[in-house]
Amino acid sequence: MMENLDLIMFAALIAVILLGFPVAFSIAGVAVVFAYFGWALGAMDITLLGAFSQRVFGLISNQVLIAIPLFVLMGALLEKSRIAEELLDTMGRAFGQLHGGLGISVILVGALLAASTGIVGATVVAMGLIALPTMLRAGYDPRVASGIVCTAGTLGQIIPPSTLLIILADVMSNAYQQAQYEQGKFAVEALSVGQFFAAALVPGLVLVCLYLVYVLLRGWIRPDEMPGISTEGRRPDRAEVLSAVIPPILLIFAVLGSILGGIATPTEAASVGAIGALLMAGARSPENRRLILVGAAGLIALAIAAGLFPVRLQRSDITLPATLMGGLYVVLTVIGLVGVFTALRNTLGTRIMHGAVTSTLTMTAMIFATILAAGMFSLVFIGLGGEERIAHWLANLPGGATGALLVTMLIVFFLGFFLDFVEISVIVLPLVTPSLILLGHDPIWLGIILAINLQTSFLTPPFGFSLFYLRGAAPKEVTTGHIYRGVIPFIGLQALGVALVWFFPALATWLPAAIF
Repeated sequence: MMENLDLIMFAALIAVILLGFPVAFSIAGVAVVFAYFGWALGAMDITLLGAFSQRVFGLISNQVLIAIPLFVLMGALLEKSRIAEELLDTMGRAFGQLHGGLGISVILVGALLAASTGIVGATVVAMGLIALPTMLRAGYDPRVASGIVCTAGTLGQIIPPSTLLIILADVMSNAYQQAQYEQGKFAVEALSVGQFFAAALVPGLVLVCLYLVYVLLRGWIRPDEMPGISTEGRRPDRAEVLSAVIPPILLIFAVLGSILGGIATPTEAASVGAIGALLMAGARSPENRRLILVGAAGLIALAIAAGLFPVRLQRSDITLPATLMGGLYVVLTVIGLVGVFTALRNTLGTRIMHGAVTSTLTMTAMIFATILAAGMFSLVFIGLGGEERIAHWLANLPGGATGALLVTMLIVFFLGFFLDFVEISVIVLPLVTPSLILLGHDPIWLGIILAINLQTSFLTPPFGFSLFYLRGAAPKEVTTGHIYRGVIPFIGLQALGVALVWFFPALATWLPAAIF
């Protein structure tokens, strides 16, 4: 029993989570109990837990993870201000007359919301409340409609900016550095969130294309399952489409463009996104809308001008033109601040900000509590010899590096039936990824292929989170069986996406290599 205590510990964790206890407390509780068992049986040196305080300090001082609450706030503001609803309504009326047109609009909106919010739960619930009833009224098969809504909502996990990618970048960077230390290198390289954002962009768009092709083909082969609807008199004109689509696209460009262009770190870009979402939410109210738009224009002009003509006012040899430009930048900053404070007042008056901050606090606390608990769990697991067991096991699997990765992918896929992506990312991946990197796998490619696999965990019955989100928001005529059966074809498309990235690694490695 003593030599298998690490395996028993992992099995106990899954059992406790399935019993319904809060995840963070389950992870930490199992870790404490098995630390005591290991110490009592002489299988573990209890002083190893002294390193937990270092892990706590490392977490709260991690500059990368600060981006998480800012990106969550950005998404919560867009969701609470009903910008997602306007997008869905406009795109639905634009494509609704086609067979499968409503499904196309839901996937396109899901991709836009993924790139501007990254919050799966909010996106699935919003589309479940707005798009799903419309699709059912149009005569869509409940299974097809449910599958489309669930899948489009999970795009927020793979299309940057994504909470999954931020956590995964931190995990993979630590694993890469650990692998380099084990190879005897002391001048180690680190991986950035920007590299993972760039790497995930093309695979994310490939998945969107796969979904669109599937919906178009199914609408053509079985038109009775996805009929077109009459939009005469309700079709949006060009101005309406542009007014609904351009603000989220500008926000996406500001956030991803600043990261991929090397202008800002992910944390700085997340703050840009949060301010942009605040301005968009504030401009929804007619009160002082023009002032907010002028403030937004001032900030955009400031960002462009400062990027093209940087000014250092503290220099002793500053010229008169540079001084004048600096004065202009100060004026633009004041104009932008007036717009931001006006938007803040509007969102506080309509209580949009209250709901957004509450959602941000809840989700951020859940994520960081889980990461902290996972730090305790991994310490105990390592103390019980689990890390050496996994490294030995992966190194001796048939098929070498390919066989080890294939088995890891299957394990991660099946764990997705029971665990959330956060638990898998911070508990399982730190244990296996250093060994996989040592076996020769590119860390960025490895991270993206695991990310697509983890995205599937939101869709896999019986515990896929997207399925539960939709179950809570769906009309009564949509049963749990409809939802489960509806996502099965899309799980197959996810597997196809993994295969494409597996056999064509350039899909994930070309863009980060070109930019960074």
